[in-house]
Amino acid sequence: MAATTLTSPTLAARSATPELVPHWIGGQAIAGTGARLSILNPASGATLRELALGSTGEVAAAVASARGAWRSWADTPPLRRARVLANFLALLNEQRDALAALITSEHGKVFSDAQGEVSRGIEIVEFACGIAQLLKGDFTDQVSSGIDNWTLRQPLGVVAGITPFNFPCMVPCWMFPLAIACGNTFVLKPSERDPSASIFMADLLQKAGLPAGVFNVVQGDKIAVDALLDHPEVRAVSFVGSTPIAHYIAQRATAAGKRAQALGGAKNHMVVMPDADLEQATDALIGAAYGSAGERCMAISVAVLVGNTAEVLIPRLAERARRLRIGNGMQSDAEMGPIISQAAIERIRGYIDDGVASGATLVVDGRRHPLSGAPFTVAGHEQGFWLGATLFDHVTPQMRIYREEIFGPVLSCVRVPDFASAVALVNGHSLANGVACYTRDGNIARVRAPHRGRHGRYQRADSRAHGLAWLRRLEEQPVRGHARLRRGRRTFLYPAEIHHAALAGEHAQGSGIRHAYHQVGLPLDFPLALTYRKS
Repeated sequence: MAATTLTSPTLAARSATPELVPHWIGGQAIAGTGARLSILNPASGATLRELALGSTGEVAAAVASARGAWRSWADTPPLRRARVLANFLALLNEQRDALAALITSEHGKVFSDAQGEVSRGIEIVEFACGIAQLLKGDFTDQVSSGIDNWTLRQPLGVVAGITPFNFPCMVPCWMFPLAIACGNTFVLKPSERDPSASIFMADLLQKAGLPAGVFNVVQGDKIAVDALLDHPEVRAVSFVGSTPIAHYIAQRATAAGKRAQALGGAKNHMVVMPDADLEQATDALIGAAYGSAGERCMAISVAVLVGNTAEVLIPRLAERARRLRIGNGMQSDAEMGPIISQAAIERIRGYIDDGVASGATLVVDGRRHPLSGAPFTVAGHEQGFWLGATLFDHVTPQMRIYREEIFGPVLSCVRVPDFASAVALVNGHSLANGVACYTRDGNIARVRAPHRGRHGRYQRADSRAHGLAWLRRLEEQPVRGHARLRRGRRTFLYPAEIHHAALAGEHAQGSGIRHAYHQVGLPLDFPLALTYRKS
């Protein structure tokens, strides 16, 4: 199939054996001088490539390149910036299968999942191509006697993104297309576990006509992250990852006076009512819990089974979980691929051990093969990082497997007597993020909280004829400075807000600037206000 191309021509041409994943600074692939890290294929455990970890000097070079390119790029009309993104969009569509195969080789997710990830990234680029419409300002005349009011939107400067391993294309695409469309320049620090997608996209951006320095990539670990957070020229930082690191990013970035948004861990629930179509609910739970080996922030990790639902649904889930086709992600029949690393396997196994010790019923044990009982592995790929699907029943809210994000193929089933108990359970979780409900009852499908609760509010996003209602928690928690820490998924009503400043002004009779206010300690989308007198 076309998806067998695993690297971009530029990356392959500039790499030795094993291939070196470079930095991308000033429109060039830079080998770097830092310590080397092996990039493994999770399906085989074999070394695919090597990564040179970035130093503070290389971060400084990337920021300097971005700063040098910023003024010219910011002065480029939004329509012309959108044309470059449209060129990038066309190239991304042409190379979507090659990019998906590259992701599968380093992450392990099955090829169809990787294709879906690339498609989601493409959709965001499509949205960013409409930036000329989104950046329009406002004007109101005569807001008071002889006073007119206006607003305009201006880019911030150099902004940065720090992204996780589980979506090496989609999550960066949440950030850089809108950032550069708004007139900023960008420095990306991707995950060191699957970094090649970032260089693949950098190559396409250059071919699309993006000026050198507008988009930069620094590979690395905590040293590179801290250098970005501390650099005075970086004006805003966006992060997706674990909750402890999200707190760290938000605190350190805002202490340095930057805008920051930090998305941490999540726990997503699916409520299944007794009147639900259980065949559809089973299909949805298997896909949502075990797809991408559970390594995604919107994975359903908790099934909330109302009334007598569990008696029928648990056996169906167990049967499907046991016969999941697990294998190399490039195999056309694979339904679930490997885990990202051996360290991740040990962490997930620890959660399974803890669930058993806490008294949960282990219905399906993903640590062992369902037929032989031997430690789980895949024939022909014995050195890969493998776990099967795990299913727990009789899980309680006090158990660690319920309270914490496992980030693996583990589904916990919690039994509750009624819908009110299900709502209370979901609302009480400190990491509550998304929730789905399977029911034939239209009133239940349309339920929404009438006011902001302890952790946020629910907004009904979809209600379909087959009985699924999908709700997403919109959650904001103020942090010092210009930051918001969002435990859940980013849900901007205006997705470009972090990447520009909204300037407001008032023209009055007289001359000169009357007032200028620099807002300190306000949310990231609070406008900087300037007031002018008419001359």
